[in-house]
Amino acid sequence: MRESSDDRLGHVLYHETLPNGLNVFLLPKPGFQQTFATFTTHYGSVDSTFRLAGEPEFTTVPDGIAHFLEHKMFESEHGDVFRDFARHGASANAYTTFDITSYLFSSTQDVQENLEVLLDFVQDPYFTDENVAKEKGIIAQEIRMYEDNPDTRVFYGLLRALYAVHPVRVDIAGTVESIQRIDKETLYRCYRTFYHPSNMVFFAVGGFDPEAAMAVIRENQARKSFPEAPRIERQYPSEPPGVHQDRVEARLAVSQPRCLIGWKDPDPLPPGPGILERELLTGVVLDVLFGRSSDLFDDLIGEGLIDQQFSWEYERTPEYGYSLIGGNTPDPDRLAARVEAKLDEVRESGLPEEEFERCRRKSIGRFMAALDSPSYIARHFASYHFRGADLFQTVEILDRLTLEDANRRMREHFVSGQQSISVVLPKA
Repeated sequence: MRESSDDRLGHVLYHETLPNGLNVFLLPKPGFQQTFATFTTHYGSVDSTFRLAGEPEFTTVPDGIAHFLEHKMFESEHGDVFRDFARHGASANAYTTFDITSYLFSSTQDVQENLEVLLDFVQDPYFTDENVAKEKGIIAQEIRMYEDNPDTRVFYGLLRALYAVHPVRVDIAGTVESIQRIDKETLYRCYRTFYHPSNMVFFAVGGFDPEAAMAVIRENQARKSFPEAPRIERQYPSEPPGVHQDRVEARLAVSQPRCLIGWKDPDPLPPGPGILERELLTGVVLDVLFGRSSDLFDDLIGEGLIDQQFSWEYERTPEYGYSLIGGNTPDPDRLAARVEAKLDEVRESGLPEEEFERCRRKSIGRFMAALDSPSYIARHFASYHFRGADLFQTVEILDRLTLEDANRRMREHFVSGQQSISVVLPKA
């Protein structure tokens, strides 16, 4: 087990690659009562077309199958997995994103027993025609619920406007129609492709003994057999650099409109530290322009054009990247015009140096504070790991960002041809 210490962050990270290819990272936090563990596979909703090396053809599976698989993993031949965790005082959950699926637990007791439960249920799929058919009804209900949710509708509306063909434009849960095409054979094919230990990472953080935890994980994996690590080839359609649509609208039973304005990154970015650097740099720029302490935020609040729900975010993977801002507004077109006017101004003048420094330092402070949250660390570590980046390089990268970097990024990213608007309006 290899140790790497970081004096500035005040921690020691333990790492070991097991013979089956599983990467295990353990971050003990002396004095913490809670332990938070994740078992994550590099498989998300965008991985809909793939093949194993040597296979003649690529396979395309129905939209939503990664999320469907996540649901099904909690049902074992021996009963409900949640009861196993509950017996050991743990709270369990899972989530699927565009590029990963993660299973997790948190507990303040019986850490070794809960580690075993987490490893065992994720590595013991149990799909039958009957339980797959039953799950379709449950997930269809979930999809219909989200179709009536204005925040979900405005978000996916924006992605469908930004992207013409990339699967990031498709809801993570799929559609009611697409999940009807899922069967147990396809679930097993996806499972065997993407749930091999070599395509997964195990991460735990909190108040536990790393030697004892690693011993449990080693022993657990050693008594299981796995086929040779597959080489997975993922295929994504060739996405045009420009946006698909400038503007999309939907109407729902809401009291006031929702509006998101988004910008698309047209360039692929190789896995590596550059992913994290791009994300941090763009985040600082967004905070300077649209953060809660920005002049524009203050003005828009004063004019009643936005409320406290107004926010920004940036998402970057090797295959796609986008930023978005928005929230509730009584007048989406006026909001968009004010944002464009602000961008015109800063493209000419550049970002204020004092504001850039303040937001850069704020990002460092926010990250250092987040290190006290096992949940934050565990949820983000695996995501960056599969993108070839190291979450714990955040401060190092933020330290070297310059105003020149931020102005260059601002001018290359906030381009009108890369911009779309998604609006949800009240029903007439």
